[in-house]
Amino acid sequence: MKVTITGGTGLIGSKLATRLGERGDEVTTLSLRKDELAPKLEGADAVVHLAGENLAQRWTDTAKREILESREQGTRRLVEALPDSVQTLVSASAVGYYGPRGAEEVTEDDPPGDDFPARVCVAWEREANKADARVVTIRTGVVLDASGGALAKMLLPFKLGIGGPVAGGKQYLPWIHVDDLVGIYVAALDQDWSGPVNATAPNPVTNEEFSKALGRALHRPAVLPVPGIALRALYGEMAVIVTTGQRAIPRVALARGHRFEHPDLDEALNNALT
Repeated sequence: MKVTITGGTGLIGSKLATRLGERGDEVTTLSLRKDELAPKLEGADAVVHLAGENLAQRWTDTAKREILESREQGTRRLVEALPDSVQTLVSASAVGYYGPRGAEEVTEDDPPGDDFPARVCVAWEREANKADARVVTIRTGVVLDASGGALAKMLLPFKLGIGGPVAGGKQYLPWIHVDDLVGIYVAALDQDWSGPVNATAPNPVTNEEFSKALGRALHRPAVLPVPGIALRALYGEMAVIVTTGQRAIPRVALARGHRFEHPDLDEALNNALT
């Protein structure tokens, strides 16, 4: 299979490209900012769309515009350039689609929220779904990989013994090991999945439970609370990402018999940190 990946040099894209290459697929990476789209897409059987402005930054008006445009307009440009050879588009999205949901379990059938991350995801998926191909949108949770992403940013305070639950710790944190996320992308390419797919481990935990598990993995205490007001002072509106959450369940993947390599949080953290 010939696969083109946008954002192919990032954390997920590079690992996905490696796995696809190891099994014999022909992989091309594409930069929506730098490359002419048509030559990179020529002859592709499938496209994986991962590119987008980093959400983890202070949400100024300018940053919000760039975050939304990179996903909405970037996806639109990509879809308009897809050649007839492309049979499958697998596009990234996020569990932020659902908005803050407290302890309520959410699956792919649940409606979107109405905060900024939810509106971004709705626009992102809407553009992807315009493709004349089989479309899968991967709603990703917090990815466990020590080399980058959210987990890498958490490590220093926990290693120093000053990590702990955030904003009371009762909000759910939908996590997934990076290998399982890559596995879901591969399954979405290979199988007849379509529509939204929650890329989260089967057992979501609260922020407090996650903090305790990370402390165990690092052999450090994890009891110092981080007040939500402090995060809002530091990050502004963006703090909503960590002060709220979603109890997202990967109903579609489980119903299709997909096997997770790292469904247990303690084992997943230990593996990610080795």
